[in-house]
Amino acid sequence: MDQGNAEKVSDVTEGIAGEQASPPEATAGATAGEPTASAPSERVAELENELAAKDAQLKRMGADFDNARKRQSTEREELTKFAAERVMLNLLPVIDNFDRALQAAHTATDVATVTQGIDMIYRQLQELLTKTGVAPIEAAGRPFDPALHEAVQRVPAETDQQDNTIVEELQRGYLLNGKVIRHALVKVAVSG
Repeated sequence: MDQGNAEKVSDVTEGIAGEQASPPEATAGATAGEPTASAPSERVAELENELAAKDAQLKRMGADFDNARKRQSTEREELTKFAAERVMLNLLPVIDNFDRALQAAHTATDVATVTQGIDMIYRQLQELLTKTGVAPIEAAGRPFDPALHEAVQRVPAETDQQDNTIVEELQRGYLLNGKVIRHALVKVAVSG
């Protein structure tokens, strides 16, 4: 290398070394108003902390949601399991009365008394059904409605009967709060 090039390399090397040796405050003072090199890293750290906090919050919300779903599922299972409890508690006195009627039937000499006891129990059961929202479906003499009735037999209509009129109820149907729980089995009159 010649003498001139060596001096130039030496000058560049000294300049670089001088810049590296100077403290950041000196550089910051030289360029007033510009952000320091440490400001972006502080902002990154701040954003990372915010992200970590939001992530933790999201995980807590997810856990709360899972817990609420599990609690709702458990409550639904309990409700299903014990939904009939109130009805059954009201039905137990009817069963007790049937037990008494059976005991009385074995020793009774008067059939009318036993019949009267059974009739009372039947009325008690009907009251219980009404109280719980169960109602019989009206059938005999009414027009056939497939939403309420199931036709199990068709018979020729008589002259005074309209087509698709229910002639006889073979088994009573029931509604629970307006919803069919058992269709009425019926005979339907059909014309020719």
